[in-house]
Order: sequence, then structure tokens, then C-alpha cells
Amino acid sequence: MYRAPLKDLDFDLRELIGETALQGCPAYADYSLDTAGAVLGEAARFAETVLDPLYKSFDRDGARWTPEGVRAPKGFKAAYDQYVAGGWPALRAAPEHGGQGMPCVLGVAVEELWAASNLSFKLCPMLTQGAVEALEHFGTPTQKALYLEKMVSGEWTGTMNLTEPQAGSDLAAVRTRAAPDGDRYRIFGQKIFITWGEHDLTPNTIHMVLARIDGAPPGVRGISMFIVPKVLVGEDGALGARNDVHAISIEHKLGIHGSPTCVMAYGQKEGAIGYLVGEANRGLEYMFVMMNAARLSVGLEGYAVAERALQQASQWARTRVQGKPVGASVGASAAAPATIIHHPDVKRMLLTMKSQIEALRATALYAALQLDLGARHADETTRAAAQVRGDLLIPVVKACSTESGIELASLGLQVHGGMGFIEETGAAQPYRDVRITTIYEGTTAIQANDFIGRKIARDGGAALAALLADADRELAALDAAGSPHAAAVAAARDAAREAVAALAGAGRSVLTAWAQGPERAFAVSVPLLRMTGHVLGGWLLAKSAAIAAKRLAAGDADADFLRGKIASAQFYAAHVLPQAHALARVVEGGASSVLDVDAAVI
Repeated sequence: MYRAPLKDLDFDLRELIGETALQGCPAYADYSLDTAGAVLGEAARFAETVLDPLYKSFDRDGARWTPEGVRAPKGFKAAYDQYVAGGWPALRAAPEHGGQGMPCVLGVAVEELWAASNLSFKLCPMLTQGAVEALEHFGTPTQKALYLEKMVSGEWTGTMNLTEPQAGSDLAAVRTRAAPDGDRYRIFGQKIFITWGEHDLTPNTIHMVLARIDGAPPGVRGISMFIVPKVLVGEDGALGARNDVHAISIEHKLGIHGSPTCVMAYGQKEGAIGYLVGEANRGLEYMFVMMNAARLSVGLEGYAVAERALQQASQWARTRVQGKPVGASVGASAAAPATIIHHPDVKRMLLTMKSQIEALRATALYAALQLDLGARHADETTRAAAQVRGDLLIPVVKACSTESGIELASLGLQVHGGMGFIEETGAAQPYRDVRITTIYEGTTAIQANDFIGRKIARDGGAALAALLADADRELAALDAAGSPHAAAVAAARDAAREAVAALAGAGRSVLTAWAQGPERAFAVSVPLLRMTGHVLGGWLLAKSAAIAAKRLAAGDADADFLRGKIASAQFYAAHVLPQAHALARVVEGGASSVLDVDAAVI
């Protein structure tokens, strides 16, 4: 049974981020920690009482394809209707379109609860949110008037339609075409891996589709974005005829069975009616607005599912009696067996899960804060710097959280021993569900290549240097105040700096090195990205531990929770941060062992 980690979320929002963080953003003048607490309390109730009870049945029953359309699992429609009635789809949308205008940092905290309690459910509104953001940025006034209010309310859903059978992640290979037809277009082609591309939850779905206008330039320069409704919408907003777009099948997947992953066919007859978004041939640029939102959202799924796995594993370890802990005397008899949470390696696994989840959660919320400041801060200089930092952190959150999510869900299964491999215990489902998260919305390698190629090389590493400089100042202050963890983080940070410098080469900047040989950076980009994630997580956990220690010293009554924060930082410094040093050695000298090997011998 899942329980929302409200204490952890409150700690991060209240202590690590703080209420003053958004005071420079007039759009968030009504936001407060009391508001955040009330929202999270209601979100926890919905997650625990509505979504969690459907978690196993959605996995067991799954979505179904029929000739009449895709059918969601039993109970999904009722849960979605409650979700809409609660106003949840509108949480982060702009007030002018019916939204509540809450900041991204609160939205990320809420989304964690949806992802942990029922990932299949969470994926549907996630795609709608991305489509809403794209229309808010690039839609015409008419398009916004026709679609946004009903998407923001949840009356209609939305999707992203990017890849195709022959394209995969190479969007330059997209072949779906758009034939001009007056002030609209007719779309012909096929899209694959479309999450919630077809369902029976709402009367309409608004597809955001990448396609090439006939005669457009080749490659990514010729891609445009189109609105393609499942059901055509009249000028008065009324639904009309069914459009020529259909799900012709759904995939049979390892996990997230309740979420249909569709193969979408456009234009099997006269062509699906589509409407150009923004300017022609700028579709990929527009789609990145949706993809950035989706990448942050997918990133939090990694640690959210790991949180669920941790709760299951911890409960199992506290009740499973097996063996006597080495060197311990537990119970009335020295030979008495004990619950396995007393075994050293079980404690190690649980602390591995706990410490990394807390680090990843803090990093994601910090990244979300940067996006809020980048979008809404009143000062232009602050806004620009925060946006650059947020952009830098997106691939870190997406890749590190999902890679760790898989590892931690696997550890949760391991805690169960042989029973973890048995479906009835429920330990396997988080592992199966989270496995996709390193793949969709860009694989880990795509995130890492983006991190080093677009986010570091574009400014010679200035944004990363500024972030590490801020960490330097805080770590120095923590160390001066007697933090037992700051020195370990600082050492990992120094190793990371040296590794990036070594990758660039003596006397060369990152930008110069990139221009002369990006393949060397690509060969070690994933280790570099994960190294960065470990360092950032260590920094934020050291801050958390210092805050917890101060509250304990002041006599705070929640002593066990605060001691847990200190224990997480201590364990992370001893068990996780050393991995940053090892990864630094890979970044410094690992490229040749990849590039010098002929593919024929692999």
C-alpha cells in the first residue's frame, strides 16, 4: 500500500527551496507553503484512495484494442472523471485558459504522487500538459480559443506524435507528410509509440503531430507541427465528424499495461485534417517545448516508482523473519531469528534506495524551481540565468533519475529475495513499469549527448561552472559550520571538474574540444552526466542534513525523520559519492577504449 511521502516533500519545499524563492515572480504572488501543503494533502488523498487501489488491476487487465477503439482498464474512466472534477489537470496551466497558475515546482511534487501510486494513469495527463504548453507558446488566438480551455479542464486530452517505424529517435527521418488544402492540411503517415493515442476516457484527443509539408527541405529543417484532432471541432467549439486518424494497434509491453501505447495511422482514406502550429518548418523547435516538459516529468517518474519500491521493500524487511543478523543478538535468545531489516546488507540496500531517492527528488525540485524563475521572474537577468540553469538540469534529472529508478526498483525486488520474483508479492511491477523511463522522451544517451553537446559546449561550460560555483559557496559555508558531509561532496565536485578539464584536453576549452572531436565526448557522455548527478545530489543532501541537524539541536519533536535525513546524507557520502570519483576516471580516459574498437569485434 502506497503512502505519499508528504514529510519529505514538505521538507524540500519548505527548507531546501523555501517560500521566498518565488517572491520575485509576480505570477506566483498567491503561492505559499500553506497553499502547497493543502494541495499536496489533497493530492495524497487522491493518490492513496483512488489511484493506488487500481495499481495492480490496471497491470493485470491492461488496455485493450478493439475495432471500435482502444479501451482503458476497468475503473480508469471513473478515476479520470474524479481527477477532472478535482481540478487537477488545471494545476499548472495559465489562468487565462482556465488554469490555476501554480508553479512548476509544486506541479513536480504533485506529479510524483501520481507516478508512484499509478504510473499508467499519470502518463495520460502528462501528455496533455505538454500539448497545452506547446499551444500556449505557439498556437494562434483561434487555436487557443478552440482547444486550450477543454484541454486544461481535462475534458479533452492531448498527445505528442513524433517518431515513426523507420525513424526511431532520428526525427530527421520523419516521412509523415502534410498536403496543403486551403487554410488547413491533410496529413498522411504513421506514428508509433504514441502514449494514450487512443482511449475511451474523453470525447476528443488533440494530437500534436510532426510532419513535412510537401516540398519542405529535407532533414529536421523541414519539419512542421500540426494540430490533428481525433474529432473535428467547429468554429463554435462543437464536435463534428471523426477525423481520419485511428489507432490501428497497441503494443504488448513489459510494464505500464494500463497505459495504451498506440500505432497511429493518419490518412487511411482522404487524409487527416491538420492545422499548422506557428510557422512552417519550425516544428521540431516547438516540439522541444513539449519534450522539455515531458523529460522533467519522466525524470520524476524514476524516483517516484523507486519510492514505491522502497516502501514495499521496507515493509517486507520489517515483517520477514529469516536468519540471525551476523554479530547481533536480537530477541530473547541470541539464536533467535530476526526480521531481515536487521541484516547489514538489507540495511545497505534500503539506505541505497532511501538516500538516492531523496537526492533525486531534491534535484528535480531544484530544477523545477529554475524553470519557474526562468519563466516568471520579474528581473530579466535573473530570468535568463535561471532558464539556462533549468535547461542544463533537464537532461540530468531525466537521465539520472530514471537510470537510478531502475537500479533502485531492482534493489527493492532483491530485498524480497526469491519472493520478489513472484508476481503475487507485487515487487516485480515497479521494476517492470519503470524500465521504459530511460528510453522514452529520449534515451539516456540522447540526454547525455544533449547535456554535453548543447548545454555545455554551447557556452563553453559557463552554465555548469556557475552552478558548481554556487555549490562551492554553500559547501564552504557548510564545511565551516562543521558539516561532516560537505568535504566528501567537495572532493567529488573537484573530481568532476578535473574530469571535464581532462576531457577537453590541456590548454583547450570545452567548446574547442567539442568542435575538434565531439565523438570523444559522446563516448563518455553518459558517465559524465551521471557523475554530475551524483555531485548535485550530494550537495543537496549535505544541505538537508545541516538543516535537519539544526532542527534537532533546537529540540524539534520529529526526531526520527530528521535523523533519517542525516543518515541519508551520511550513507550517500560513503556509498554513492565514491561512484562519482570512479566515473570521473572513466570520463578522463575512457573514450579511446570505445572509439578504438572495431564494431566487428563486438
